[in-house]
Amino acid sequence: MAPARSRRSFTAHLFLWVFLAQSHICFSAKVYVVYMGSTNGEDPDDILSLHHQMLTVVHGGSIEKAQASHVYSYKHGFKGFAAKLTDRQASKIAKLSGVVSVFPNLKRRLHTTHSWDFIGLVGDEITEIPGYSTRNQVNVIVGFIDTGIWPESPSFSDANMPPVPDQWKGQCQSGEAFNASSCNRKVIGARYYMSGYEAEGVSENTLLFRSPRDSSGHGSHTASTAVGRYVKNMNYSGLAAGGARGGAPVARVAVYKTCWDSGCYDVDLLAAFDDAIRDGVHILSLSLGPDAPQGDYFNDAISVGSFHAASHGILVVASVGNEGSQGSATNVAPWVITVAASSTDREFTSDIVLGDGTNFTGESLSLTEMNASARIISASEAYAGYFTPYQSSYCLESSLNITRVRGKVLVCRHAEGSSESKLAKSEVVKEAGGVGMILIDEADKDVAVPFVIPAAIVGRITGDKIISYVNQTRDATSRIFNARTVLGSHPAPRVAAFSSKGPNALTPEILKPDITAPGLNILAAWSPAIGKMQFNVLSGTSMACPHVTGIATLVKAVHPSWSPSAIKSALMTTATILDKKRKPITVDPEGGRANAFDYGSGFVNPRKVLDPGLIYDVQPKEYRAFLCSIGYDEKSLHLITRDNSTCKETLRTASDLNYPSITVVNLRDRTSVIRTVTNVGKPKSTYKAVVSSPIGINITVVPKRLIFHSYGQKISFTVHFEVAGPRKGYAFGFLTWRNRKLRVTSPLVVGLAPSDMGLMR
Repeated sequence: MAPARSRRSFTAHLFLWVFLAQSHICFSAKVYVVYMGSTNGEDPDDILSLHHQMLTVVHGGSIEKAQASHVYSYKHGFKGFAAKLTDRQASKIAKLSGVVSVFPNLKRRLHTTHSWDFIGLVGDEITEIPGYSTRNQVNVIVGFIDTGIWPESPSFSDANMPPVPDQWKGQCQSGEAFNASSCNRKVIGARYYMSGYEAEGVSENTLLFRSPRDSSGHGSHTASTAVGRYVKNMNYSGLAAGGARGGAPVARVAVYKTCWDSGCYDVDLLAAFDDAIRDGVHILSLSLGPDAPQGDYFNDAISVGSFHAASHGILVVASVGNEGSQGSATNVAPWVITVAASSTDREFTSDIVLGDGTNFTGESLSLTEMNASARIISASEAYAGYFTPYQSSYCLESSLNITRVRGKVLVCRHAEGSSESKLAKSEVVKEAGGVGMILIDEADKDVAVPFVIPAAIVGRITGDKIISYVNQTRDATSRIFNARTVLGSHPAPRVAAFSSKGPNALTPEILKPDITAPGLNILAAWSPAIGKMQFNVLSGTSMACPHVTGIATLVKAVHPSWSPSAIKSALMTTATILDKKRKPITVDPEGGRANAFDYGSGFVNPRKVLDPGLIYDVQPKEYRAFLCSIGYDEKSLHLITRDNSTCKETLRTASDLNYPSITVVNLRDRTSVIRTVTNVGKPKSTYKAVVSSPIGINITVVPKRLIFHSYGQKISFTVHFEVAGPRKGYAFGFLTWRNRKLRVTSPLVVGLAPSDMGLMR
């Protein structure tokens, strides 16, 4: 009997082992996006059927398992689907006919007024630019892929707006606390997407709103910054009070809510692009992106979606990211306008007065102040439990000794990049009994934060002076006053320290970012679900992106037939690299001179953008030639475009894409780049080339004059580069085509080949 029991026990254990192994395989499945290129007018039902058939192949012929694994299908602007697959199944499906790429359902991050007056659009609803009427903006539909919208905000009122444009094909999707009547003649469409989010099994503890309603505030903020209506008295608890509006106040809004508290998932982002293309938006704005470094273009949801949007004539504007380091730029596809962040001349500051009478100024949105001076100590002196003085100096949770902190002002340090963690430090100090905080932050010193106690942010130099006073003074004291609004701060604009920078890590021949716009301490609409506030102040390239979206909307209103690349060219070639004092733009935190890796073509200039004179236009077929130049073969190209595109007309290098900026990399001796400009100014006009050569590089332009005889005429020219002397790394200059009235400027960026970084022969 014992041997039989043993066999039964062995069989049972074997069955259990097999069951667990199979369960593990089942549970190891995750969501993948299967991208299949452009649509060719196929019936959506046929596309869905094809997706199920493909899934049946990798599920051993089981239709039930295939349908159960299916998450979403893309059927309008491009083809593809999302499904729960094991790594092995994903690898197998990638080899099936018609598949371009298969990539996991990655999470993207949000890149999180007076600014319009600062950049030159003064007024309320009209925002007219001398010589042009922008009233046609009522026919421009701007889509926002973000966290949704709070439609009752006065920024989205439809008072006195005409009926919805006839060409609109979108919908107002009902959901939690949101129904068809939530839309109006301003917010004309709203959808939400959760398939990718829910497929990841993410649990949220905060208010979600399973609808287009905004539960975080970010989406309402970005939409109102770009196209919000005029609000007479917009303020943040009394700070920054005054009238405010978006760049194109009577343009229409279409909302695509894809972002939740945990992030924005690829499956949902692609679904939003797919619907937006069908709905009929003219411009798409995305204040979000991947972590750096960005992946290959067709393994990246935003690059894929924006490629097909651009192919359908939709302009896509995206933020560059908030990582702040060299080479950290994201959203780097050439068919996207990529936006960096800079300051305005408005700051929110708090005075810090030390016991010896010294007065310092810090950044803050704290509305409370200390009634009297109090002892000030370094947080490192108040370490608690197992925390070291070094750890406590960062005011980490539970790191402070309540007895030592009670009734004192603490000097804390900050190393991370998120504003939330700065706010959390003030909460830690408050819970420990502190009455104030001075936060030393080397990187983001200009970002104001709504601290819960009297507090202010200072940079490293000021912080070192305060620490020196504390260390050298017995019973040192300090008093922190409440925040106030300061106008006229200089220099302005400055590139924000957090703004991600070039070079483009994926394709160095394409300069990124493209342009910079206000993104520091921006006041705009908010979701009352968060803090019961109607308006809020935020900083980030998320805030810079909608500024460019608003200006692009005005260009589209005045020039409705212009292509996305024509609008991009107008924005870039009319930008300025000088601040309001006519001095070179600087970059925080050190205040050094900025370059094209910081600001692209420069700071956006809406008063010149409507009359750029010349444009660098790029048609969809030229993006295909660009793809060939960076290694895509004809088979891959056919899968993406689903047409008869070939690589016979490929570019010599990616530098030859007809881009408004010119970047040459790995220059050893000499090379040349060709560009073509289109006349969109006066029919008869002449432009002369003016070059500021990068140091160590000789540049010649042939021809030196461009003589136009008609509107729409195209003329090509060649820029020759030659190494003239020893030089390391990158060098920067610019090429300007100018006549009596206009300046058409392109940044020149030259990187020397590694072997040429020594002495030249």
